[in-house]
Amino acid sequence: MKRVVILDNRHIYPFNEPARELRIMNKPLKVHQRDMLVDCCDSVIECERFDQIPRADESEMVVYQDNLFFDQPFIDSFIGEARKRDRACQVAFSHDDLAITKHALYLQDDIRLKGDVYVGNLWYFPRGVRDDPEPLVIDTQACEIGYYHIPTYMAHEMGEMVYSVPLRAFLSIEHWFHVFLANTPFGIFADGARMEADAKRVTARLRLLLQGMWERKQALSTSKLVVVGKNTKIMPTAQILGPTFIGDNCYIGPGVVIQNSIIGNNVNLMQGAHVMLSVVSDNCYLPFRAAIMMSTLMERCIVAQNACLQMCVIGRGTFIGSGTTFTDFNLIPKPVRTLRGDKLQPTGSTVVGGCVGHNCRIGAGLVFYPARIVESDTVLLRSDQRAVIDKNVTYQQSDHHVLRDGNLHKPLYRLDRA
Repeated sequence: MKRVVILDNRHIYPFNEPARELRIMNKPLKVHQRDMLVDCCDSVIECERFDQIPRADESEMVVYQDNLFFDQPFIDSFIGEARKRDRACQVAFSHDDLAITKHALYLQDDIRLKGDVYVGNLWYFPRGVRDDPEPLVIDTQACEIGYYHIPTYMAHEMGEMVYSVPLRAFLSIEHWFHVFLANTPFGIFADGARMEADAKRVTARLRLLLQGMWERKQALSTSKLVVVGKNTKIMPTAQILGPTFIGDNCYIGPGVVIQNSIIGNNVNLMQGAHVMLSVVSDNCYLPFRAAIMMSTLMERCIVAQNACLQMCVIGRGTFIGSGTTFTDFNLIPKPVRTLRGDKLQPTGSTVVGGCVGHNCRIGAGLVFYPARIVESDTVLLRSDQRAVIDKNVTYQQSDHHVLRDGNLHKPLYRLDRA
């Protein structure tokens, strides 16, 4: 079968590059897509638009736009069902699919209503491209998973703080918020949900129990759920709960806590660092007492000591200064809004962290309001006039532009509050 890739050259703000180059589950999205299809596809074609696909080619094809995130259970289900029909198909979702309607539809355009279903830019053609493929509804098998246990009085105001986590994940990445969704609710959480579903079987639970007895570990810390790469050193007092994947040549220091996360190659986690429900990509460094929760660090990031990141996305090569805090909870009981284009739009969530682009330098001791954005290549320093970042920051407002003039404290911001 041929793999036909439609290139989406729209840039994702604030990274200012196409979605295919961004890290999802510690891989560039284009590599993740290739890996999901490597077992069933033997060749690849790239084109700029759907109408550029050669119509004379009568081969079996799977066609997709390269800003899509899908996992192995989803793509296997789609191709399997389409082959059974032996007809041209386009992926579709029902109105009852909560993973799509509660999460995936926000801040995007490519998952769209067609008739009585939602369709996306993924197709299957058994004998070459055909017009008017029929919608093929795939159930993402969404299940509710809570991410905060909050007091009853707050739950009355905010409602249940849960994600509809898909066991078969599909998402169109058109905004930085979708990078967060792909890595955390549709990625890390989905891995955990599949593990919990598997653990309901008596045989699976028995295997975990026997593995824990053999290794003299808690069941969630055994080698079946905590996969460790080559030449990785883990101190005895570190606590690691699965499902967790740790790459090669890492150092996990004493007192480190890792829970249900992905740790890339050549990552250094020093004493007391906490990583929970997060993706830490290759060559990152977290010194003592740095803490990240439900966040994504792309490659070559540093999060300095005592920094706290919650539900954030941090671009490659970025430094976050010590004691800097990214808040995520909207004190006003309504969904957080974030910038899309030149307008603020709702994210559909009352708890969302911030986003920092590539190659940024964020100073120590700053506090970021939820869903604030810092554009790539920006330098941002704390001053007496600016300790709280309550508005978005563009590259033109970077402190490195004004440091040469000795005028650090002039007003930087112009975008409306989120």
